[in-house]
Amino acid sequence: MTIDPRRLRVLRALADHGTVTAAAQALYLSPSAVSQQLAALETEAGQPLLERHGRNVRLTAPGAVLAAHATTIAAQLERAEADLAACAAGLAGEVVLAAYPTAITEIVAPAVAVLRRRTPQVAFQVKDAEGHASLRLLSDGDADVAVAVEHRETLSDGAAFGDSRLLREPLYAEPFDVVLPPGHRLLGADRVPLTELADDPWITPWPGNPVHDVVLHACVQAGFRPRVDSLSDDFRAVSALVANGAGVALVPRTALRGIELGGAVIRPLEGDRPTRRVFAAVRRGSRTHPLVELALAALHEESLDLVRRTGP
Repeated sequence: MTIDPRRLRVLRALADHGTVTAAAQALYLSPSAVSQQLAALETEAGQPLLERHGRNVRLTAPGAVLAAHATTIAAQLERAEADLAACAAGLAGEVVLAAYPTAITEIVAPAVAVLRRRTPQVAFQVKDAEGHASLRLLSDGDADVAVAVEHRETLSDGAAFGDSRLLREPLYAEPFDVVLPPGHRLLGADRVPLTELADDPWITPWPGNPVHDVVLHACVQAGFRPRVDSLSDDFRAVSALVANGAGVALVPRTALRGIELGGAVIRPLEGDRPTRRVFAAVRRGSRTHPLVELALAALHEESLDLVRRTGP
């Protein structure tokens, strides 16, 4: 019996999400519809493709082989769509960009404004996605371009960064700076040695936020473990806490741009500085789609402008 390629997308979603329910949500189908599609696919394949482990479902060896082919087929279909779009006269359609809040403020929103002026016939949508959630939206087909970060001091998310379906393009890199409260003893320093902050109380994002891991790693490398008194994922809140004497903080350089510091003072670090690298990602098969190329070009332009404005 011939394998229905439409069912391969269901198998791929199951491989990505691990449960029938999660795969159904990603595909906007009911769990029963997903189960029926998978059962039909097993019949067509003539081999067991799934095995249950508690509430989760795992792929058998034949299932993993078929899921790999599903990835290849999906990429080839997207290449075909990209080639057809490139042959079409003019540009029209919709592009969805997913990014974390700081990137939206600094490069995505300005890029969309430029794109809307250049190509008014194209619709651009932006989705706020913290951490690596933008990469999941991209993999699931709910975004066309994702903007995410990689921190030099932390291990990459293997599922996100090792996904062969995605292509990454670097946009810019930014260092982490120290935020000091009014009257701090180191305000007179041009650059602050991290070791001098070993006895200060600290304010960091919550554990699980990559910035929290970067701060802890940098402090440990400097020879101490910070005493974290306050936790917030909102850099405006971090700035307010520092300004009111609750402690010191280490934040990515662009995170506090345009935020009222309320008396807090930003200083660069002395010596090696933690860095986060911002990149754009697209699905491999869609890289040459004209609309995706337009979006990437605008993001690169805005990234260059941001680097010029913020300095080394």
